[in-house]
Amino acid sequence: MITLKEALNLPAEEISSLRNELKREIENKKEINAYVALDESGDGVPLLVKDNIQVKGWNVTAASKILQGYVAPYDATVIEKIKSAGLAPFGRANMDEFAMGSSTESSYYGKTLNPHDHERVPGGSSGGSAAAVAAGVAIAALGSDTGGSIRQPAAFCGIVGMKPTYGRVSRWGLGAYSSSLDQIGPMTQNVEDAAILYDIISGHDRRDSTSADIKYAPVTPNLDPKRELTIAVVENYIEGASLDIQKGYETAIKALEGEGHKIVRKKMMGAKYDIAAYYIIATAEASANLSRYDGIRYGNRAEGVEDLKDLYLKTRSEGFGEEVKRRILLGSFVLSSGYYDAYYLKAQRVRHLIKNEFEEIFKEADLILSPVAPTVAFKFKEMANPLQMYLSDAYTVGVNLAGLPAISLPVMKNSDGLPVGLQLIGKHFDEQTLFDGALSLENAVAYE
Repeated sequence: MITLKEALNLPAEEISSLRNELKREIENKKEINAYVALDESGDGVPLLVKDNIQVKGWNVTAASKILQGYVAPYDATVIEKIKSAGLAPFGRANMDEFAMGSSTESSYYGKTLNPHDHERVPGGSSGGSAAAVAAGVAIAALGSDTGGSIRQPAAFCGIVGMKPTYGRVSRWGLGAYSSSLDQIGPMTQNVEDAAILYDIISGHDRRDSTSADIKYAPVTPNLDPKRELTIAVVENYIEGASLDIQKGYETAIKALEGEGHKIVRKKMMGAKYDIAAYYIIATAEASANLSRYDGIRYGNRAEGVEDLKDLYLKTRSEGFGEEVKRRILLGSFVLSSGYYDAYYLKAQRVRHLIKNEFEEIFKEADLILSPVAPTVAFKFKEMANPLQMYLSDAYTVGVNLAGLPAISLPVMKNSDGLPVGLQLIGKHFDEQTLFDGALSLENAVAYE
């Protein structure tokens, strides 16, 4: 598949041929179910867009029944930016409903398959975006990351997925899951493409109150994989990972040392604290954000109702899937009278501890090397219960709680040919160092 960098330099007539070629490939590999719709918009370089990002005139649904029939009345800021840069939205990517999941099994449109093994999940919630890029039916894609939803599917599918610093990329036009955690980011074939797409979508946006109003310097012109960096490895984090992940971790450490980087070994609080704080804060914010979907203003509305209360109950009961209902209930519980202090406020205090812990490590290190998930892509229905699925986010959610940038990239394949992905974590708004380190690691491991 042609890279994003190459595609952006094509003449108009070749871009048209490229779009037609992609359409054929999408049809040939439709069993993967990475696309929920092929909605063309403009004549630029085709870019796959996650189904929770507003594209004017599209039926944007966040992979939910409750939003069937809703048509986006405007373009998200990131869509405005890609159009200005010569790209065009090309289709909607499948995802976990309202970005709540780690396997893309909860979609109204059915599950997405991992291109490396159709019996395994592509990860989530941006599983459609990751699977499409990995299968060669998308040049690049946009995803969103609330607790690892870009990085984990990127790791499972063997591509590059990058979560920017919170506030670096506008959230205006992104369907909200957890407003203090969500970030849009690039999902690409390689690190340089990720940097190119990151540069395109980044920058301050006055329409987004969480957007950081700070000077932005493009990353791509200054990419330098030869910079020698100090990279921290978290020894106690790897203990709970599978042998595949541990082997990948050691492979990456040796590769980084071979490139001249200094490795320092650190310890952090157990990831169980990250998980606990994340699932309290995220579900609390989700319960508030999803209250707007009531069958009155937009989207699907239940029929045969007796009164207004019955309309609300039936619309939300019929429109939301089981995982979304579960998280709304969890969020409503932790915000309820008598439990707000015991759960929500305590989780916010733990969030500050997690942020401080990262900052302590960054006093000595430029980057942190970490697993993305405890295992390689697991099989469908392998997770016995929701809690087991939640625990698979152990290595990613802390980054979102702290608002840090991070990038996932493949470092090797296991004996079954499945990708093993790791992540590099950077300091706030230091994406330049993050991409420099990632490019150095990508060059050193030479993953194919």
